[in-house]
Amino acid sequence: MDRRLMGQRRGRGLGRGVKRLIDTVIAGVGLIVLAVPLAVLAVLVRITVGRPILFRQMRPGYRGKPFELIKFRTMHEDDGASVLDFQETERITKLGAVLRRTSLDELPELWNILKGDMSLVGPRPLLMEYLPLYTPEENRRHEMKPGLTGWAQIHGRRLIDMSDRFVLDVWYVDHWSLALDFKILAMTVRAVLTGEGVVPDRPDEIADRVRQTTKDDRGQD
Repeated sequence: MDRRLMGQRRGRGLGRGVKRLIDTVIAGVGLIVLAVPLAVLAVLVRITVGRPILFRQMRPGYRGKPFELIKFRTMHEDDGASVLDFQETERITKLGAVLRRTSLDELPELWNILKGDMSLVGPRPLLMEYLPLYTPEENRRHEMKPGLTGWAQIHGRRLIDMSDRFVLDVWYVDHWSLALDFKILAMTVRAVLTGEGVVPDRPDEIADRVRQTTKDDRGQD
């Protein structure tokens, strides 16, 4: 093997080790520092939505391996509804809308990061149902751990279409570096504070594929 290529792989492996260390430290410190705000949010969710306080759902992680993602519930009953249920906006509570707009509903994912299922930065984890629908190129987004934020999120999230989001995710995988991660984190803080590009994350284009596949399986027109 070419020595330069070996050096690049060795350096990338070392970088990923540092990335994991940074994830662990920031997630651990974050959970401690935010313990009181997290407790307050948990109480508010309990009052407005009821139990359970946390939304739990299996998502594909590194190389597509399933893990249980957790976040604060933002909707009434049937949070775990099928991907084909497109009436979810009618079930979002007023508090839930605020949590989504400010991304505070994502804070429990710090636990996912601490466990090693996720990273601070990486492609956002979508639904398990989508895995068979990815093209080989799109599936490369799973070559990195899913992130709390990512390259696509700071470039408009739902303001860009799904195919463009996948292109951005794969670009991140190919160009990953610690410097890029810090850039994304800084731009994420700005996006959250300004509300730029922050809208409910509903990947309609992939959902259309799911509906079409379901119809094809049933032999419908």
